Amino acid sequence: MLLGVLALRAESPALRDPKNALWNQRAPDVYRVRIDSSKGSLVLEVARSLAPRGADRFYHLVETGFYDDSRFFRVIAGRFAQFGIPGDPAISNIWRSQSFPDDPVRGSNTRGTFAFAMTGPGARTTQIYINTSDQLQQDAQGFAPFGKVVEGMDNVDNLYSGYGERSGSGMRAGRQGKLFEEGNAYLDREFPLLDKLIRARIISR
Repeated sequence: MLLGVLALRAESPALRDPKNALWNQRAPDVYRVRIDSSKGSLVLEVARSLAPRGADRFYHLVETGFYDDSRFFRVIAGRFAQFGIPGDPAISNIWRSQSFPDDPVRGSNTRGTFAFAMTGPGARTTQIYINTSDQLQQDAQGFAPFGKVVEGMDNVDNLYSGYGERSGSGMRAGRQGKLFEEGNAYLDREFPLLDKLIRARIISR
């Protein structure tokens, strides 16, 4: 029996250690991330000039396999698709409160752009949302886009949205506890139609 790609990957030590030197390294000025999902693949292009701190954090999260085997847990049709809580509670609880400083907003939350979700200033951690429509009101609230989907936007549009806020709620609503405590086990049991983020990889530097 062939082992899956994920099973063959050695876990990065940095994944369980937010103080690892890796997290202070600079990301490339421009890079692309391929996400394979249950609806197909999408490619995100990141421009570090838009939000350097966000681009650096995202690069290393992808590099360490942080997002692999997780879920698009909050998909609001015509607004956004959100991911970024690991399926393994042991990992998610390490990173749940590992915030990093804000970036100035240098781009706009137009369709296809993506940014870190947050509850307010200084609260970005690991969760990402992709805008499926123009949401320019997010600019004034401090949400700093740092790239755009350049391939597979139709797959983002097709992510299952039938659960609305019930499956992930908002960070501000304070109802994500079960996602951190039980991970995929909870989501797959209570919200089995959610689409899967199979894996994310850096594909160009």
